[in-house]
Amino acid sequence: MRAVVYHGANDLRLETLPVPLIGRHELLVRVSVCGVCPTDIKKIHYGTVSPPRVFGHETAGTIVRAGSGVQGFKVGDRVALHHHVPCLKCHACRHRAFAQCLHYKRTGITAGFEPAGGGYAEFVRVLPLVLPGVVKIPPRNSFLEGAMLEPVNTVLKAVERLSPLRGDTVLVAGQGPIGLMFTRLLTLRKVKVIATDLLESRLQTAAAFGARSVVRVGHPQKPTAATKGRVPVSKTRVRGEASLATVVDQLTSGRGLDGAVIAVPSKEAMREAQLLVRGGGKVLLFSHTKRGDLAELDLAAICVDEKDLIGSYSADFLLQREVARLVFSRQIDVRRLITHQFPLEQTAAAIGLASKPTPDSLKVVVNQQLDCTV
Repeated sequence: MRAVVYHGANDLRLETLPVPLIGRHELLVRVSVCGVCPTDIKKIHYGTVSPPRVFGHETAGTIVRAGSGVQGFKVGDRVALHHHVPCLKCHACRHRAFAQCLHYKRTGITAGFEPAGGGYAEFVRVLPLVLPGVVKIPPRNSFLEGAMLEPVNTVLKAVERLSPLRGDTVLVAGQGPIGLMFTRLLTLRKVKVIATDLLESRLQTAAAFGARSVVRVGHPQKPTAATKGRVPVSKTRVRGEASLATVVDQLTSGRGLDGAVIAVPSKEAMREAQLLVRGGGKVLLFSHTKRGDLAELDLAAICVDEKDLIGSYSADFLLQREVARLVFSRQIDVRRLITHQFPLEQTAAAIGLASKPTPDSLKVVVNQQLDCTV
């Protein structure tokens, strides 16, 4: 089979590997779609793990072999895969800190070598430890939608940690694919979202996903003939004239934000959010995954003003059914997030685009059947 093999920092090679052999409690899945995730991008760019490996963990495909001991799945089933599943028994799991579970940290899907997801290959072997994470894709839904279950799960987990109430006002800083998922999931909970981004095109999408107000951060931009009047903004200001602080003040009647999601690795966005959140509010970090990335904080705001600073990482296994319902019912229409699809042999180009997005790019996927219906 063909597979894109990681041989070190920025060194990906299309190679021929043997099709994985499976045991009696395992599955062999022909990969159709695999999303490009920032966590894999960082490992590839910085060479943080030892080669060789086959990356790719946002995977959907078709079961082509099932071990004799596997129950509930059969050859021909279209499935979405989850590469991490917690034990649900350890101390971390009892506290619902699944990403800290040692069992969860083991990757259970491989195309060969050290298990690393394997989605950038034609076939993957699904090990017994992650079989509980396999989700069947309904007939009307695409492999593209199935591949998006895992990233949507990570966002829904973070929304649960933020725990906003109906009618709250929450800032979502950054409207890339992850930020847009936050915008949509929060909107479904009747939360008023203020969306910020550097790019006009992403603010357009944020508005379509339900953002109450959008604010372009960075250098001011005057509305153009193409964009003027097309995006709902603050009720009393035209975008480009009002600062984020002004929009927050107007939308909350001076109370301040109930919460903020920092979906971009920006210290400035984090510090501004801490200032704009009301006493007792929450700032959630989602993109600050670089170790040793220190930032100055107003510690009294956390202690005296009770402004919580929290984080969220990876998925919540117990949310899978709800995630599947939201995605497959298209209450969150993830198809609108997928802007670029690449064949397997162009995986390096897909990763390059996802690491340096353009104004017209959002979610990038490797699609081994490019004629499938989006």
